[in-house]
Amino acid sequence: MVSIAEPVAKPVSRLHFFLDRREVLGAVFVAPAILYVLLLVGVPFLLALYYSVSAYTIYDPSWRFVGLTNFAQILQNPVFLGTLGNTFLFTFGSQFLGLVLGKFGAFLLLRPFPGRRIVRALIILPWVVPIALATVAWQWMFDSLYSVINWSLIALGIITRAEAPNWLGTPHLAMLCVIVVNAWRFFPFAIVIFLAGITSVPQDIIDAATVDGAGFWRRNYQIILPMILPIMTIGLIFGIVFTFTDLSIVLLLTNGGPVGATSVLGYEGFQVGIVSGDVSHGAAISLFMLPVLFLLVIGMLRFIRRREI
Repeated sequence: MVSIAEPVAKPVSRLHFFLDRREVLGAVFVAPAILYVLLLVGVPFLLALYYSVSAYTIYDPSWRFVGLTNFAQILQNPVFLGTLGNTFLFTFGSQFLGLVLGKFGAFLLLRPFPGRRIVRALIILPWVVPIALATVAWQWMFDSLYSVINWSLIALGIITRAEAPNWLGTPHLAMLCVIVVNAWRFFPFAIVIFLAGITSVPQDIIDAATVDGAGFWRRNYQIILPMILPIMTIGLIFGIVFTFTDLSIVLLLTNGGPVGATSVLGYEGFQVGIVSGDVSHGAAISLFMLPVLFLLVIGMLRFIRRREI
């Protein structure tokens, strides 16, 4: 009689059972992203704190603790105060214009028309085109001699050649230019936010409002807008944070000019800390954005929480 040997089960390692646990496996998958954020954001932030409380410059690299002296000095500097005002104007002006364009663009894209899918795909281009290439195109459009905007206004008879504005050479017009460029860059994101919010509103509510006699403006501003306000606020938070800390448009389009009229905090921190070599004051200017954004974001999140039903 032949006996069949029973198969011997291979020993399972403890690591196998360890990775089968959901909380452990989730932590393993999230760990690379957390490590990436810590290295990309956490280390520079700690370095900025380290330099902001010192007298460190590239000409005197010896670290010497000075406390909050750098912050007190930049707050007493009228150039910094003007830059802070420019930053608020640039941020909220471009966000407001971008939201207005995004709202009307979303309503247009909700209506059926030939080629709507192509238009929806092309409307994302300002958001995905490299900002350096886009800014060069806008720089030619605002050029004092070859501006297509000026030549169009002249051809239409609205202005004469002598009255053609110097877009990037006049302080208030230069600020308007950087606001327009940033709004152009932001409004595709606003369109996506509005499309997501409007399509999430139940059609029964809109139909009931129409039956009750609510017109287009009343439906949009008394029914749809209050319902999508939390979604819109989240998108606005992202837009404010990205714009408040951005320096690319100002650096490429106006270089902070004319006479500092378009200088923002990110650009000023770069000029002081990197170009001029005053690392300590540059770090203090950059860190000044943190409490301002913290208060803005906390206020907007509290607003969203109150709007929750």
